[in-house]
Amino acid sequence: MMTTPALSVTAVGGPFVPTTVSRRELRADDVRIEIAFTGICHSDLHRVDGEWGGGIFPMVPGHEITGVVTAVGEDVSGLRVDDRVGVGVIVNSCGECGPCREGRQQFCAAGVVETYNSRDYDGSVTYGGYSRGIVVREAFAHRLPEGMELANAAPLLCAGITVYSPLRRWGPLKDRSVAVVGVGGLGHLGVRMAAAMGAEVTAVSRSTRKHADARRLGAAHVLAADGPDALAGARDRFDLILNTVSAPLAMDDHLATLRPGGVLVNVGAPQAPISCQPSSLIDGNKAIAGSMIGGLAETGEMLRFCAEHGIGAQVEVVDARSIDTAYRRLREGDVRFRFVMDASTIGK
Repeated sequence: MMTTPALSVTAVGGPFVPTTVSRRELRADDVRIEIAFTGICHSDLHRVDGEWGGGIFPMVPGHEITGVVTAVGEDVSGLRVDDRVGVGVIVNSCGECGPCREGRQQFCAAGVVETYNSRDYDGSVTYGGYSRGIVVREAFAHRLPEGMELANAAPLLCAGITVYSPLRRWGPLKDRSVAVVGVGGLGHLGVRMAAAMGAEVTAVSRSTRKHADARRLGAAHVLAADGPDALAGARDRFDLILNTVSAPLAMDDHLATLRPGGVLVNVGAPQAPISCQPSSLIDGNKAIAGSMIGGLAETGEMLRFCAEHGIGAQVEVVDARSIDTAYRRLREGDVRFRFVMDASTIGK
């Protein structure tokens, strides 16, 4: 077993404390990775704060991981020592069920194994990327395209695939009208990707504070969503709405902005149920949908797309000593647009 410095929370709500975690010895199809950067995802906050339940403590979060391969198992053929790689939300699946064979490992019928706060098939608890190193199966480590910066690539492994997958599913988007609700960690990537796919993008934010940012990211239009009549001028305007926020939406008002046949896709995870009038869907054959990350092949496709179009997350790099401050700021919405932790500072 290998031990590596890490940061953990021992109970709901934190704070983080220095610790070490054990990583398994290399199996035949494993790679060992020295972690360079780990994104601080909003879902990490949900887990640490106990909002989703099912927390396994002590918890080492982190599922937006980039780093360098330092050792490979004897059966590894696609990766070599010194390759730059990323690891996302999942680190194991059965590989045999229908979803796995279809490339949708996130829906594995045997139960997907997540990068942290999960149990692998041998019963061991998984610990994530708030650490200096990790061991994963080769299949779940993605080679990063040449020229992609490790810090900016880290959030792509969760936030990036979370918005890319629905944009691809309800595409092609060329010359179509797409609204991205929320210009945060997810939304800023949604704006960039939808624009790169050829859509006419409208960023919908609660206020005018991020309008200049949205235009710089590629939005052709911006709307402030505050107030009862804020969306009144956008009726029948959008083919697709990508909702990235974790707060409940005025669902009927947003559905009214869809064109006939349009869809509103939720990738944010509010704690309250969503509701709408049936007529908001029936009048126009509209739909509400959800989307959760993507499979291994689609994640690789997303990374190549981002490299081709020069897309990376816009990040603020923090060191391990600032982790509690970063979490406080994340709770307050004080980040543009994603925190990324320099893993080399863990244990120092």
